[in-house]
Amino acid sequence: MSAVFAGEPNLPEVQAPWMKGERLEFDLCWGPITAGFASLEVKPVKDGKTEFLTFATGNKTINKIYPVNDTIYTRVRNKGLMTEVFRKRLHEGTFHNTSVIRFDRKGEKAWLSDTVFTDMKTRKVKRSADTAVTIKGMEHSIMSAFYYVRTMPLTVGDTSRFSAVSGKKRYELKVLVHGKEEIKTSALGKVKTVKVEPVLDGDGIFNSKGRIFIWLTDDDRRIPVLMQCEIALGSIKAKLTKVK
Repeated sequence: MSAVFAGEPNLPEVQAPWMKGERLEFDLCWGPITAGFASLEVKPVKDGKTEFLTFATGNKTINKIYPVNDTIYTRVRNKGLMTEVFRKRLHEGTFHNTSVIRFDRKGEKAWLSDTVFTDMKTRKVKRSADTAVTIKGMEHSIMSAFYYVRTMPLTVGDTSRFSAVSGKKRYELKVLVHGKEEIKTSALGKVKTVKVEPVLDGDGIFNSKGRIFIWLTDDDRRIPVLMQCEIALGSIKAKLTKVK
């Protein structure tokens, strides 16, 4: 069974519990090592819109060797969680990148701007590109897609499909629902979860160098208690430590 999301962006307002405001904090672990910290925050704003704020950094030891400071800002309409603006800033070692996507639903375009800096202090640009991607009206950004998955029924065995814009292209995003598991967490104790796998056809964030799995609580909150990204040297895990 599969669900397909397409058509005009005339959508119902999302009523999920976390739309009233939420902050989740995570430890970023590589094997037994806690390498950093991350947070996901939902902030309601006026005019029927919501902001999603994401932050990740290494711990003191990691940042001395390889500084990491990544932020993602997304503003969506509450109806269908359709992204208006997606902004990503990555500072990882000597790599500094700023990218912005602005969605023009009526004009059927997503305007992308991507800049890589050689030095953030002087703002010297290494390379920069501006691109317009044709959209059909219902595309998500990677963050609105993540939160949209949290609104789904998530029946085991189902594959849901919808469109997303990531990097410089439009992709089809699949969400595979693998099964249900009980997971022990420091924030919520033992919880029943649904294990899902987002797969972005192409070279977007969900199809990086390895598979990504997300365990969401099996209730109406759909809290991500564990996220795992497989890499060549094992896996990186984001473990929930605090819910506000």
